[in-house]
Amino acid sequence: MNKRKFSDENENRQTDESPLIETMENKRVLTRFKSDKGEILPGGLLDLPVNITVSKLQAICNALLQNEEPVPFIFYVNDTEIVDSLENNIKEYFSISEDVVEIVYQPQAIFKVRAVTRCTGSLEGHKEAVISVAFSPDGTCLASGSGDTTVRFWDIYTQTPHYTCEGHKHWVLCISWSPCGTKLASACKNGTILLWDSKTGKQIGRPMLGHKMWVTCLCWEPFHKNPECQYLVSASKDCDLRIWDTVRSQTVRTLSGHTKCVTCVKWGGRGLIYSASQDRTIKVWRAEDGILCRTLEGHAHWVNTLALNVDYVLRCGSFNPEKSEEKTASPVEYAKKCYESVGEEILVSGSDDFTLYLWKPEREKKFIARMTGHQQLINDVKFSPDGRIIASASFDKSIKLWESSTGKYITSLRGHVQAVYSISWSADSRLLVSGSADSTLKVWSLKTKKLCQDLPGHADEIYAVDWSPDGLRVASGGKDKVLRLWQN
Repeated sequence: MNKRKFSDENENRQTDESPLIETMENKRVLTRFKSDKGEILPGGLLDLPVNITVSKLQAICNALLQNEEPVPFIFYVNDTEIVDSLENNIKEYFSISEDVVEIVYQPQAIFKVRAVTRCTGSLEGHKEAVISVAFSPDGTCLASGSGDTTVRFWDIYTQTPHYTCEGHKHWVLCISWSPCGTKLASACKNGTILLWDSKTGKQIGRPMLGHKMWVTCLCWEPFHKNPECQYLVSASKDCDLRIWDTVRSQTVRTLSGHTKCVTCVKWGGRGLIYSASQDRTIKVWRAEDGILCRTLEGHAHWVNTLALNVDYVLRCGSFNPEKSEEKTASPVEYAKKCYESVGEEILVSGSDDFTLYLWKPEREKKFIARMTGHQQLINDVKFSPDGRIIASASFDKSIKLWESSTGKYITSLRGHVQAVYSISWSADSRLLVSGSADSTLKVWSLKTKKLCQDLPGHADEIYAVDWSPDGLRVASGGKDKVLRLWQN
């Protein structure tokens, strides 16, 4: 009896003074669930066994959130993922005498994208290098732009050319699908912008003329701001940006202020346009009147690339995967809901100074974080579709992963033996594909942080790569003039 009384008192004392509760059967720990946005989950402190599995954590989290349909979650303790049980992640907590172990939960995509493993088709037809490839927002159509001055639409099922679009007089440097998925804009080295109907392959309207030098980047107004997909912004070597009315084929507004080539442009979901330039600055413009809101400074060399944490939802937000259900929102309402679910817009910039900067450009001029580690210029940067991870590709042959909220370095993905030109995420944020000057594609697992698939096949440098929004296939193109389709 005395022994039992002593045991009870000891257990009560440990409950008050330590997260570790020793019993005759096992060890237990005081925990609380917290969302990746810092919100404490209702339910207070939970007394859990240290050997609790991920599946049981899933059940508890769904119960506390009162989810009618279970949502898959991923769990972290001190930025380390819980892979099997909680026990392996909390040893360090005991050593530093933490009062309560916080388990951070993040919802995952309900569907799971499988890694592409083989080339299922070589799409031949271009007579010069393939410079850009892009799937339509619903993943059913593929377009490419080439140095042979043509744009091509491809049938991804028969893997044959759908339409060859001729109209440009110089290299087609960039292409961009409208968010509604019915139109494609293309721009070439002599500054001409053309619009194409993806259903017929025919040119829409007149050529959009105005830039004095080549166009480097195109971006459409978000669908939830204008479901007609009428307006397009272009960036150019001539230092200007132009907002186009694609119905009238004319410039609505010219945004002047950069002193060197504008390398990249993004149109945000709240009516702001972000532009990066070789003048080492990023400028924030108000789209409705062209007013310059602020200039973001910090980089010591050319700013090559930009990415927004809302890029994926702006690309695909109008396509509701649940549209077969009886009660669904309109495409505009669904797109707006998807956009607002991400929260505040976060911008990341990559530069020739080997660094990335993280910004909250809607309200601040000062950067959140300066991310260092690359040994050569940064060529491409992308947020994961869920907005939580940033991947950066560099001429130093590596890809680096960073936390999007803090800019904290996660790991480096090494395997390429030449510069990495382009990267693209799978729709479920679990996989990343990269294209390199070494003529290979590589697929990386975000769970293991290691190489998942090595995909040789191209005969020369790979300039562009895109993972379809439906997750079923990857397209790549490059110097060998051939597009390749990759599937599981």
